[in-house]
Amino acid sequence: MTPIVLHPLELAAAAVLLLINAALSLRFGLGLEVRLAVAAARMVVQLLAVGLVIKVLFGLASPYWTGLMALVMMLTAGWEIRARQERRFTGLWSYGLGVFSMIAASGLVSLLALAVILRPEPWYEPRYAIPLLGMILGNTMTGVSLAIDTLVATVSRERVAIEARLALGADRDTAFRPFLARAVRTGLIPILNAIAAAGLVSLPGMMTGQILAGADPLEAVKYQILIMFLIAGATGLGVFFSVAAAVRRLSDSRHRLRLDRLEDAKIR
Repeated sequence: MTPIVLHPLELAAAAVLLLINAALSLRFGLGLEVRLAVAAARMVVQLLAVGLVIKVLFGLASPYWTGLMALVMMLTAGWEIRARQERRFTGLWSYGLGVFSMIAASGLVSLLALAVILRPEPWYEPRYAIPLLGMILGNTMTGVSLAIDTLVATVSRERVAIEARLALGADRDTAFRPFLARAVRTGLIPILNAIAAAGLVSLPGMMTGQILAGADPLEAVKYQILIMFLIAGATGLGVFFSVAAAVRRLSDSRHRLRLDRLEDAKIR
């Protein structure tokens, strides 16, 4: 089966859908048309740039260049997590928390998949490493962003209840536990929905791409199952790591609530 080659005209036809959304935003006064245009332009530029970089990396097949690309991706994901917070932590924590979560979860899971499960030769083969890390990072970033934002918002709103528990002798783990659980559940909702709906409701992106490119459907399904397991595992780890670290930052060794370590920020 010959793959269908996309040309700029076909891509422009698909972009008309965004123009329709922008027109609806104007009609109902939603104010989203500029954000839609900026997001679409940014997506196109970023994907084209990444496509060119990956093409070069495929030719180099160097562990150093592959590692550098992976580091840039994780640092960027950490920055995006920071940008999505309504109230950010002060200092380096506002950025470091997201980066730590990405490296600890997405990085480790990607290494596990490459070294133990897929085992390409060499194991750092960029044709496998970069796309795999990208899929895991994107989903983990969403879960971590939601979890941290939910935790900070809930703790800020329930400040009196938390301080009352601490005053009555509860340690910080006990005082924060219901709010930590709520944040973790919120962070895991997207991946839980994706797993539950895969197959019957939706055909995941990688599987669809492989089928459109002419791959055997059953082989595409096996790869998609693997990817979903990896994404779910990385998202869970990232959410737990980030929320646990955030709770430690929102309290101190004397088990006091430390909302002074937060600053107000607008969502970009």
